[in-house]
Amino acid sequence: MTVLKSKTIDRLCCLALAVMLALIAAVWAGKAAAGRQKTVAVGYEGLFDQSAVHTIDIEMADWEGFIATATQEEYAECAVTIDGTKLAGVGIRAKGNTSLSSVAGLGSRKYSFKIEFDHFVKGRLYQGLDKLSLNNLIYDATMMKDYLAYTLMGKMEVPSPLCSYAQITVNGEPWGLYLAVEGVEDGFLERNNLTAGELYKPDSMSFGGGRGNGRDFDFEEFRQNFERQLEEGETSGTASDFAASFGGQAEDFAASGGQSADGFGASGGQSAEDFAASFGGQARQGEDAAAGEARQRGGFGGFGMGSSDVKLQYIDDDPESYANIFDNAKTKVSKKDKARLISALKTLGGEEPREAVFADEVIRYLAVHDFLQNDDSYTGMIVHNYYLYEEDGKLAILPWDYNLAFGAQSMGMGGGSGGTSLVNSPIDSPVSNGDGSDRPLVGWILQDADALAQYHAVYGQFVSEIIESGWLKAEIDRVAALIRPCVEADANSFYTAEEFDVGIDALQTYCALRGESIRGQLNGTIPSTSAGQQADSSALVDGSGLSVSAMGAMSMGGNREGGGFGLPGGFAMPGGESGSDDGNTGPSQGRQSDTGGSFGGSSGGQSAQATPDPNSAAAPDSGAENNASGGQPAGSPPPAETAQPETATPEQPEETSRPEAAPAANGEPPARNDRSGGLSFGEDTADASSRMPWWQLGVFAAVLLLAILLVVRAPGHEH
Repeated sequence: MTVLKSKTIDRLCCLALAVMLALIAAVWAGKAAAGRQKTVAVGYEGLFDQSAVHTIDIEMADWEGFIATATQEEYAECAVTIDGTKLAGVGIRAKGNTSLSSVAGLGSRKYSFKIEFDHFVKGRLYQGLDKLSLNNLIYDATMMKDYLAYTLMGKMEVPSPLCSYAQITVNGEPWGLYLAVEGVEDGFLERNNLTAGELYKPDSMSFGGGRGNGRDFDFEEFRQNFERQLEEGETSGTASDFAASFGGQAEDFAASGGQSADGFGASGGQSAEDFAASFGGQARQGEDAAAGEARQRGGFGGFGMGSSDVKLQYIDDDPESYANIFDNAKTKVSKKDKARLISALKTLGGEEPREAVFADEVIRYLAVHDFLQNDDSYTGMIVHNYYLYEEDGKLAILPWDYNLAFGAQSMGMGGGSGGTSLVNSPIDSPVSNGDGSDRPLVGWILQDADALAQYHAVYGQFVSEIIESGWLKAEIDRVAALIRPCVEADANSFYTAEEFDVGIDALQTYCALRGESIRGQLNGTIPSTSAGQQADSSALVDGSGLSVSAMGAMSMGGNREGGGFGLPGGFAMPGGESGSDDGNTGPSQGRQSDTGGSFGGSSGGQSAQATPDPNSAAAPDSGAENNASGGQPAGSPPPAETAQPETATPEQPEETSRPEAAPAANGEPPARNDRSGGLSFGEDTADASSRMPWWQLGVFAAVLLLAILLVVRAPGHEH
């Protein structure tokens, strides 16, 4: 019997180790080449199955007291039962900015709510979800503005909150139809593979409410200062700049109030050319440096109401200059994190801005965002309502709060000239001040020829695969059929079922006409800039038959008799009280009760107790398209209902199911363009976060080198 020498055994073992390490390297390399998952199943996707209306019951002993103090936005303890799964010891508060004060002003009780599952019990989650928003669908006769925004963003592979409709009951009594929206916090970051970076919600504005963001903003003080400036003529800027910040041309803006552009603002004692300064216009010629610096650092930088840091402008290297970003961080940030973000903003405002952004994601965001026409956003007059994601010195923008999309804010604030102006909004002038120079996170696209071409290509894909294919029309019809019974039954709704039907018709008209105009702008038959359209409007798509306000709008005029929403103090914007195209900008008040009364589609399994769609057989794809974010396909058997006994212990409730990721049944998102400039995050390409970190590479290399040395130099051992 031959006895193997120890040296030979050592060499064989080392050789085997080297082979194993090589195989591991090959597997990792293959994963990097193929890209990582865009999303991962986290367990709560079933709540956001869009093929059904879900059920959420809120239990609270002193609900009347909670509603009476809702505008204070303080958390109260309650129990919630979501599709049959019950959790006790949950935090709930009212939420909103203008919507919060508007609900109170209308005498309604149907506030939007935020549920924080772990507010009172550390570690308490709903199937992995930490926060849930319940949107009351105010300013939205279609009931679909937020729904379509998040769904369309998801279809274009922009990381976006999951959402679905839910019937809310309070202590077993009906409360109304809401849109349930995934909170953009820990669960969202985990689901979208974004845990390697930092998350912020920059904000310096808060009209009539808003917890944390803009907490020091006093609307009454703003109104008084505004009126004083009109009376004293303390102004700067131009009428064109001011009108552009509302999304319209100077002539159109003035005309909406029945005045000429030259006469606009005359009631305040100043010329039209000087009106804009009351909203923080650019420093005028002759303004001293100290005044200009004060305005940039402490007030409004550029056109549009919002501070320079919220506009993502580079100010200096002092973190204190970016308080509206860092004070609103959603992840724990260090000094290094702050320095890295400031450095990214400096690069963004420099010669190579593309180096500071996840270019593909920002371009995709802008294409969908521009279609939606939401001025209550980063690109609009009031600069807020977005999330900022930073990873390794690169930035991306994430969508949030689209209840004023489809021109709702422009109509309410007197901007634009009705349907024609809205549907033809120039795709290459997507920012309120025209050229995008003071919104650098999207403005760079307009200045970079390659980026602009990519933006046009993505926009063309969107129009082709979302609108011209008929998908969007079918989806709107499907959702309308799904939720209409809930609208009819909602005694607290801001709109009647008839107004809902009219709103849906207007929404379909808008989408068709907007798609037609975008196609013409991409083909060059319609001017794609504000200047171009002002010079030649002959080819614009006729939108005169579109009632923009029928979709729901926010009136800044305080004209509640006409159904419009008003801001506190009856503040009226120049140019008319309501800014309406037909005087019907707001919700019906006749329905008010003073007493209690996936990315791109279905993102989870049908849940227990969810209300089925009676028209699901005829619905396009039954909401099962693009199911990549996990969950069961629509139409699969519902999971068994399991109830959790009421308890304040940190143990998690027994889940009805834990959905697994499922392939999209149909409605695949548009094919992605080749990526150039900027790393991808949470995507299906090899990006910085899908590659091995440097320390893993170092360990791997050291082990492999050691194995090779052992093979070559292993000494023999005689027995």
